[in-house]
Formats: sequence, C-alpha cells, structure tokens
Amino acid sequence: MNAKKLMIIGAHCSIILLWASAFPGIRAGMQSYSPEHLALLRLLIGSAALAVFAFVTRMRLPDVRDLPAIFILGFLGFTVYHTALNIGEQTVSAGPASLIVSLTPVFSAALAALFLGERFGWVRWLGSAISFAGVALISMGTGDGFEIQTGILFVLLASVSESVYFVLQTKYFNKYGFLAFTAYTIWAGTILMLIYLPGLGGEILQASAESTLSAVYLGLFPTVIPYIALAFLASKGGASEATSSLYLTPALAFVIAWIWLGEIPAVLSIAGGVVALIGVLVIHVKDSHAEHGAVAAK
Repeated sequence: MNAKKLMIIGAHCSIILLWASAFPGIRAGMQSYSPEHLALLRLLIGSAALAVFAFVTRMRLPDVRDLPAIFILGFLGFTVYHTALNIGEQTVSAGPASLIVSLTPVFSAALAALFLGERFGWVRWLGSAISFAGVALISMGTGDGFEIQTGILFVLLASVSESVYFVLQTKYFNKYGFLAFTAYTIWAGTILMLIYLPGLGGEILQASAESTLSAVYLGLFPTVIPYIALAFLASKGGASEATSSLYLTPALAFVIAWIWLGEIPAVLSIAGGVVALIGVLVIHVKDSHAEHGAVAAK
C-alpha cells in the first residue's frame, strides 16, 4: 500500500473517530457553558493552535480579493455550523444529532446540482426522501408524537451550512492548498463569533473542570484535525469522497455518548437513523456508479 492510500485511510479514520467524539463532547461542555460561548471558546482554542502552526510554517496570507469568500465560507462552515449544532444539542442527544449531521452528503449533492450544474435525478430525490423520513422518525424519538422538535431544525441548519462550505471551498484549494485555506476559514469564522465574547470570561471561571476540558478537547482535536482531513480528501477526490466518512460517525458517536455521558438512545431514534443512512447510501451508491461510468468512458 502506497503512502497516498495510507494518508487517505488515516484521514478517514481521524474524521470518523474525532468527529464522532465531538457530539458527546458538546453535550459535556454545555453542562457549564451556553451554546454560543462553547462554540466561541472551541474556535478560539482551535484558531490559536492553527496560528502557532501558521507562524512556524510561515503560512502565506490570503489575497485581499479573496477575503469576502473566506469570511462567507467561515461564517457558514464554522460560525453557523457550531452555533446551530450546539443550540440543537440542548434538546437533541449526541447520537441522533450525529445521525442528522450525517445527512450532509445529501445536501452536498443537492447543492452541487444547484451551484455546479450536476444532475439531480430521481435516484437522488428518492434517497433524499428516505433520509428525511428518517429524520422525522428521529424527531419522534426525541420528542412527543409527530412534532418536529426545534433542536432537530437547528441541527439540520448546521448540516446545510456545512454542506455549502464543503461544496464551495474546493475551488480555492489549487490556489492556497487545503491546509492553509481551512485555517483561513476557521479564523474567519472565529472572528465573526466574537460577538459572543461578552460573558465568556465569567463562564470560564464558574465552569466545571470537565466542561472546560471538553471545550479544550473540542478546540484542539475535532475542530482542527477533521476539517483539515476533509479538505485533504476533497482536494484529492472531491466533496463526495470527503463527506463519505460521515456515514460511519453516528455508530461510533452513539457508543462514545453511551460510555461518556450514559446516553441511551430511543429505539425510534435508532430506527430513524438507520432509515436516514439508507437514504444517504442510495445517493452515494448512485454517485459512485456515475463516477465509475465517467472513468470507463474515458
């Protein structure tokens, strides 16, 4: 096995493990922090670590003309994603939240059709319908009856914003490289999060050690490493290749949440997760067949 394949396998493994741990980590952090303050503290820690790396490696600065795009993508991929996910996880437990975020490939396919002109055929519509039926079941397992919980809608918003980020970021990889551009967008998202700075110091002083350690862990590991790994995979195989790792994160997230927080998911939420993942796989298998057909045609 060559070095490139090992790097790709390592990137997928880091995404699955670290991103799965982020969902229970958020729940642990919010035992002492508000959703907004936890998101800001997490991004501040991640940004500081990246700043040290950028200084040591003498990372180039972005061109001024690209700053609007960097801030827009930072806003979508980090400011909106982390804030909405944290708010959603106030009422949605870690496992179901990870299942909903795993719908990112569905949204990515739809956005690729919208922005990149890719065809969104009946198979993708079928996969999308199956996935959203799964979300409805997850919502029923989270709340009472058929009511769509507000927390579910916030986690869906996080998934959509993240999908836009993944689809639109790839055009800048050739210019800056996946690592540098990921750092730019994390810093931009952090700057936009500074509106939540008032009150953060007081929460840090009053927070439990477990919650603060969770925030530090989230900032140093799930915030930085999976995004760089995703950007690396997207630079090699596109957004579909990068987001394919998300299919496996929910199963591990359920296990970590059970061990870390003692969360036992409702049977209906698990059933909804299985249905949602079937929908995602329908789209992924269709896209994989299309890619193989294009290669064969060449």
